[in-house]
Amino acid sequence: QGQLVESGGGLVQAGGSLRLSCAASGSTFSVYTMAWYRQAPGKQRELVAQVSSGGSTNYADSVKGRFTISRDNAKNTVYLQMNSLKPEDTAVYYCNRRINPSSWGQGTQVTVSS
Repeated sequence: QGQLVESGGGLVQAGGSLRLSCAASGSTFSVYTMAWYRQAPGKQRELVAQVSSGGSTNYADSVKGRFTISRDNAKNTVYLQMNSLKPEDTAVYYCNRRINPSSWGQGTQVTVSS
């Protein structure tokens, strides 16, 4: 797997929604469990959600019921639908393989105002 390009972030009010996209290059995208991570200022990067090659999903407790991860293997793309956003969701969001992450992309900034 090569380059990862995240997009879709922005500034949104609390309670709003955003949909993030991550386009991956490479021919083996479909075999990997993919994940979204986030890093807030002054904090370590944390796992937000993951989706297996077969479509099984898992979420951090902090986003369960609000975020939905999905993937389109034909487009080598993974998505994160974020609803009911909270100020504490403010962070730079990244995607990568869940196991043995490859080089990190630049991420996409999500800012939630109160």
